[in-house]
Amino acid sequence: MENTSYISLSRQAVVQRQMQVIANNIANASTPAFKSERLLFQQFVEQAGDGTEISFVKDVAVIRDLSEGNFERTGNTLDLAINGEGYFAVETPNGTEYTRNGRFQLDGEGQLVTGSGYPVLGEGGRPIVLNPGETDIEINADGTIGTSQGPIGRLKVVRFENEQDMQPTESGLYESDQAPLPSPDTKVVQGRVEASNVQPIVEMTRMIDAVRGYQSTQTMVQSEHERQISAIKALTEPA
Repeated sequence: MENTSYISLSRQAVVQRQMQVIANNIANASTPAFKSERLLFQQFVEQAGDGTEISFVKDVAVIRDLSEGNFERTGNTLDLAINGEGYFAVETPNGTEYTRNGRFQLDGEGQLVTGSGYPVLGEGGRPIVLNPGETDIEINADGTIGTSQGPIGRLKVVRFENEQDMQPTESGLYESDQAPLPSPDTKVVQGRVEASNVQPIVEMTRMIDAVRGYQSTQTMVQSEHERQISAIKALTEPA
């Protein structure tokens, strides 16, 4: 009974974590540039006291699907999408962080900022600032920003050697201990935003499978419990 309980507990803990990941994916199905996540599982075998091998399962990491989401046309000149590898650099209270969510706007001081109000950085690590009266904003594929008064700067777009090591923080932002690398082949697309790459129907299917897996494990525990009760009754009944 103990072995069955340990195996079942192992499985149910993983399924619970899996449900949390799936629920987070579904909740972000409409979040710009969100990358869907999946659990990475690992099996390990332990030897019980009677020599029996017991197989457990454990979730060891969360893997992001780094594929590009669809580009949605918005017509907003400050909405930007990244075609290829790369992230926009953003100044936050915790230092420089990175995002592919290019739904930007101007604050009261003319700074280009994220939806959370964090300044978007240009080359050299300085915020992008538009002066009063500057109109006809055009952003080229290389990130160069021009207005009716001429060029004003270039967006800092970088990439990382291992994107899976980047840690999500808030509002589509990531932090990384890796040194950012140049991303010369990346193209910035104006007037569009990258959609989430979550496929809601696929996620709902995974959720159903997870629920069924949890229920089947619970059934196994209940069956083992009933077997134990039957065995105890049989052993305690008078001959």
